[in-house]
Amino acid sequence: MTDTVVVVHAGAGSLSEDLREHEVACREALEAALESAANALQDGRDAVAAVRCAVVEMESFPLFNAGYGSALCADGSIEMSAAIMRGSDRAAGAVAAVKRTRHPIVAAHALLEAEQVLMIGEHADDYAAAHGAEQWEPEMFVTDRQRKRLQGHLARLERGTVGAVCLDAGGILAAATSTGGRIGQPPGRIGDTPLFGAGTWADGHVAVSCTGEGEAFVRAGAARLLSVLVEQGTAPDTAARTVLEEVHRCSGHGGLIAVDARGEVAMPFSTPAMPRGVWRGGEGLVVEVV
Repeated sequence: MTDTVVVVHAGAGSLSEDLREHEVACREALEAALESAANALQDGRDAVAAVRCAVVEMESFPLFNAGYGSALCADGSIEMSAAIMRGSDRAAGAVAAVKRTRHPIVAAHALLEAEQVLMIGEHADDYAAAHGAEQWEPEMFVTDRQRKRLQGHLARLERGTVGAVCLDAGGILAAATSTGGRIGQPPGRIGDTPLFGAGTWADGHVAVSCTGEGEAFVRAGAARLLSVLVEQGTAPDTAARTVLEEVHRCSGHGGLIAVDARGEVAMPFSTPAMPRGVWRGGEGLVVEVV
């Protein structure tokens, strides 16, 4: 039986006063995400269920840029994206620019067994609703905190995302990522999160969730590049740092989390902070905010 591992992140970005002020709450939210994933695994559910549970928890925490509390576009609206992928058969589902689905990762999960891989906008919301995903009015996602951040032009290095990767007891790898995008982004902008091979990836070798300047991760093919390096025998941490160097060559910064088929973990980042945590079966959990 394979050792179980769950890794989560809450976005690479600046070491802001906001993060310092709410460090305890952020730590507790990461712990809750890991505990939710661990409970799913201990109940006999698989890696996909675990990463979904972890991301749902983080989408519910208003200080993380995903789901409730997502960053606002330039016009004050919210457009959310999410992706989930199972490594054993590369089943994948993603949504982009959704406005009404309470948990975008649930919308992505609804596509996991469908013929289509990626849906956008109102049609993605409608598909999610038809598959039982809770819907909110768009204004319900908007928090006073994000209104102030948009008004204050605090977009520099504030490109948060949440994500989770897992290796379950059956050796299955899975990855999930969710984001509200970038503060002040033009409506219609899509980053790396819902693009498989850029911000999210899982196969038989590794599961990856990325965070940072999405355009650079897309141009670098970051998540798939990491997989190729691991398949060729590179240790996950070394591979991850090589990927961030490639992202840097594309004029970007950020971070990622990864776990391979042996349970080796990587969590590098090139920004001042990336809240993150790890849970291993039988060993408890470890969380770091900066």
